[in-house]
Amino acid sequence: MEEQRKRRRQRMEQEGGVLKEGFLVKRGHIVHNWKVRWFVLKQNTLLYYKLEGGRKGTSPKGQILLDGCTITCPCLEYETRPLLIKLRTRTSTDYFLEACSREDRDAWAFEITGAIHAGQPGKVQQLHLMKNSFQLPSHISLHDIIDKMHDSSCGIRPSPNMKQGSTYKKTFIGSSLVDWLISNHFAASRIEAVTLASMLMEENFLKPIGNRSTEAIRSGDLAEQFLDDSTALYIFNESCKKKTNSKEEFNFSAAELSGTVIKQGYLAKQGHKRKNWKVRRFVLRSDPAFLHYYNPSKEENRPVGGFSLRGSLVSALEDNGVPTGVKGNVQGNLFKVITKDDVHYYIQASSKAERAEWIEAIKRLT
Repeated sequence: MEEQRKRRRQRMEQEGGVLKEGFLVKRGHIVHNWKVRWFVLKQNTLLYYKLEGGRKGTSPKGQILLDGCTITCPCLEYETRPLLIKLRTRTSTDYFLEACSREDRDAWAFEITGAIHAGQPGKVQQLHLMKNSFQLPSHISLHDIIDKMHDSSCGIRPSPNMKQGSTYKKTFIGSSLVDWLISNHFAASRIEAVTLASMLMEENFLKPIGNRSTEAIRSGDLAEQFLDDSTALYIFNESCKKKTNSKEEFNFSAAELSGTVIKQGYLAKQGHKRKNWKVRRFVLRSDPAFLHYYNPSKEENRPVGGFSLRGSLVSALEDNGVPTGVKGNVQGNLFKVITKDDVHYYIQASSKAERAEWIEAIKRLT
């Protein structure tokens, strides 16, 4: 694995020094608003660009010098943005970057950390070491952890979630608890945090909710019983009273948002009225099959649009020239979704590979 990463990094450097690139949401310095930017990671610098007319700007909007940087991941300083990476430069300037998923965040954090410590081979090697055993320090008890989890100022915040027609008022997702355990120094790695969360379940402090998390209990390995997953739900054991709602009590949006998340990521989308291009966080769900999109600059986690995939058609658009229906000089990695009501959605991925992945995932649900 390490040798493969080394070869990949060498190949990337030969192709222009780009180690990783893609969309992240960045907090502004003067006005603390959040804007989507295209980030390009190089050996010593993290560049970010503004999206202009559906494509990356020709000149970077800014850069983050990585020499002497420190990285915090997970960063839980913003309650409504749980997928943050925090970078602090040598001059004590803080940058907050938000990814679209835990997997994407951790991939960025890994590559950035490697770039920061590129000149320290011993440190880079240390980053790849994962401990497979974990023991709770003698001065900390599981009761202490649960008490802090309940703390109103620094604990984990449960929220309502739906699973299979039932609403659970006070739940949290597996990956959020793993982030919290690491951030509060109860665990040093995600493997340790998963093992610790499994111990909390084994002692009946926590309980899994829904098939995704309960099926993991059947595993004989303690370190695999708790899922570090954004679709696995858990609850404090004393709160395991579910409220079953009748079908009439669900509104349409609640029903369509209850599906299983299949895929999510940042994509550019052409507007229906003004025909301008904006980056949105797309979430693909099954049972029922819907594709929703969110404004990543906004605090509230509510979709700004979406549509049913039943009876829809999805196809790639030509990469040579501007396809029919696309406004502006937007080319490359485009695909189109036509709903059963004949509404056309024009979407742009960041690469051909990403476009192919989205098309394949959507086709399975149409």
